[in-house]
This record gives sequence, C-alpha cells and structure tokens, in this order.
Amino acid sequence: MDKVYDLNGYRMIDLSKILDPATETRRCKLYRFNTGGAIPDYHTNMDLMSHLGTHCECPYHHDNKWPSVADLPLSTFMGRAIYINITGLPPRTYITADILDKWCKPFMKDGTIVILDDSDYRITPFTSLTNTDKDKRLLVNGETATWFKDHKAKCVGFGEGVSIENRNEDVKPFHDILMAENVVFLEVLQNLELLKSKVFFMSYSPLPIKDLDSSPVRAYAIEGLPGFTD
Repeated sequence: MDKVYDLNGYRMIDLSKILDPATETRRCKLYRFNTGGAIPDYHTNMDLMSHLGTHCECPYHHDNKWPSVADLPLSTFMGRAIYINITGLPPRTYITADILDKWCKPFMKDGTIVILDDSDYRITPFTSLTNTDKDKRLLVNGETATWFKDHKAKCVGFGEGVSIENRNEDVKPFHDILMAENVVFLEVLQNLELLKSKVFFMSYSPLPIKDLDSSPVRAYAIEGLPGFTD
C-alpha cells in the first residue's frame, strides 16, 4: 500500500499503522455478514479496543469528568503540526524543558500539534520489548507535560523512539497535566521518516462516539499546504 500520495500538487503522507485482525495483538475482530435479500448487502460488526493501532487518546481516558472523543471540537483533531526528531542523546534520557527549549521552542505557536520521535532508539511500542534492556527510547514525565502545557500545544504525538509507558510515576503526571487542558495524544504513528517538512498540516479525526476515551484514526500529513508551512 502506498504511503506517500500526490494531492493536487501537495505531498500527502500516511502516518497510520495498517491493522490486520489476523496478526494484531490488541483486540481487533471483524464479523462480516450478508444481511440477505435479493441484492448482496455485506455489513461488518467490529469488536475493537479503543487503543488500537494509530489512535488518539482524549481526556476521558484519565478522568470520568473530562471530555470524551465526541465532546471535543473537530478542530482538536487537525491543524498545524511540527515533527521533532530528537537525536544524539544518551539512551533513556528524559525529555526535559531544556531539551524542548532547544528542539521545539523555535517552531512552537499556540495550538501546535507536536510529533516527538528519536531515530536513535526506535522499537515497536507496546510489545514484549517494552521496558526491557532492549528498550532505550527517550522518556517523558511531568516536566515534559508542563512544558507543552505552558507552550499551548493542543496535541502531542509519538513515533517509535519515545516511550510513554516507562513507569506509573511518569505516565500519570504526563497524561493528567495535559489532559486536564484538553490536550490529546497521538500514539503509534508510523512513516515519520518519510516527512520532508518540519512544519505541515495534519489530520487524525477519531470516531465521534460519546463516552469513548480513545479511537483508532487514519493520521496523515499534507506538506506545502498554504498557511501550514512555517
């Protein structure tokens, strides 16, 4: 399947994991059936977990009083994005405010979607390698979250070089500080190495289902779109 497309002269990159129910380790079952009648009419019942493949996590994920997927405006799920590929740090380094001042701050504007990655230590997330000696990804914590809150990011996304499942003492404040501000997360992004632009338009719209904490999405970038190049 193609990962890069031409869209009226603009470059579009698919940043999503393609799901195969036959091999997916998380809950992903499809039940296809014919409704009957004179004309073949196939439907599919889907038995999916909310955190499946490339997915968008919303505040309801960490607090019953915070907005679910359908409670957030559509503008939450698209806009100006930046790709920050942090390299040259020792393994399992925390992404501190000083690091973000160096790598992110020159590109930040209010409402920016920030995609964090590190090509030095990539592994497939949420697998048996997680939190083993082979897992050398960069780490996030409450300090990381506070920086993004103070710089008014509206979404933080992750490639395969940053761990957000290190330990409870990091995971909880990172989620709570940002989700209290209705900042959403994008996880299991792929094909980030195909991006040619630092700044681009991005969309990752989830299914608008009330009381859904997270949703699989088709995430994509469009490079060169006027108004989303700097």
